[in-house]
Amino acid sequence: MDKMPAWADAVLVPLISILLAAGISALVILAIGENPVEAFMIMVKEALSTSRGIGYTLYYATNFIFTGLAVSVAFHARMFNIGGEGQAMMGGLGVALVCLYVPWPHWTLALFGAAAISALFGAAWAYIPAYLQAKRGSHIVITTIMFNFIAFSVLNYILVNVLRPQGSMDPATAKFPEATFLPTFQSMFSTADNVMFRNAPANVTFFVALAACVAVYFLIWRTRLGYEIRAFGHSETGARYAGISPVKITIVSMLISGGLAGMMALNTTMGEAERLVLNATEGAGFIGIAVALMGRSHPFGILLAALLFGFMYQGGSELAFWTNIPQQLIIVIQALVILFTGALDNMVRMPLEKLFLSIRKGDA
Repeated sequence: MDKMPAWADAVLVPLISILLAAGISALVILAIGENPVEAFMIMVKEALSTSRGIGYTLYYATNFIFTGLAVSVAFHARMFNIGGEGQAMMGGLGVALVCLYVPWPHWTLALFGAAAISALFGAAWAYIPAYLQAKRGSHIVITTIMFNFIAFSVLNYILVNVLRPQGSMDPATAKFPEATFLPTFQSMFSTADNVMFRNAPANVTFFVALAACVAVYFLIWRTRLGYEIRAFGHSETGARYAGISPVKITIVSMLISGGLAGMMALNTTMGEAERLVLNATEGAGFIGIAVALMGRSHPFGILLAALLFGFMYQGGSELAFWTNIPQQLIIVIQALVILFTGALDNMVRMPLEKLFLSIRKGDA
């Protein structure tokens, strides 16, 4: 029998964790002489009350959806993929190559091509750690985090020595051809009388991310492969007994995870910058870990968690602009949310489990 209902695990645990993080953040803001209520209202206003703010919030959320889904697929196979940063960097390289060197006639075809190649490059970068885990017993956490640094160095070399336009000092590629530019929310939803999402980077990739949520749900809970991944994650011994190959599941799960992380580059590289820049990932691969933890590795939960972190990113950046709260403190607040929803998850879970067990004993 479960120690507490599934709804409590899915809703109460992350909700209480967020409230605890918010409470400590409020105390920190008070300690520096600012009003936490006013700070929260500014965040809501700048991130959710205007179409431009919503556009930025959804832009950040798109990145976190892809990386959160990537982490969740590996989680289901009981693997901790910390290589989302490097896999997204390699996905960006793939996007840049197909956008610069393939003469696409229209953005729709370019999007399909870039999605395929970004997933391929991300999966290829995840394959080596997966192989080392499956065949050599190398720990996936160590290899994936090391591959982040390798990916950065490789991308830096390619941008500086291969893809950088002649005469440019910026470690970035040339601007992509106009035929590959993705529609922004401003161009999609504005009218002649009303400009929506003005200058916000949100673009059609957000809907690709939503489709990825649906695809991952059906993969994990409605396919044989998904059942094998979950069975392996619950018990490797039981999975072996049932004829499930640990090598196959380890490698396939990491390929899917790396492919999803690589697709994040559609948003940052093709949708927003319209060129490949060196630091396009901006830590989204690591935020994906917190998003997957908060979302309980379920696509719907990941979507909600990604929206929350998108709100914090947009609201936090504006908060530093409108108040005396320094940008570094915004990072601390984000870190507190990650800490409570990730590392300190059991601090909330265990008292709740005791509470529900006592309620059941009382009913009995």
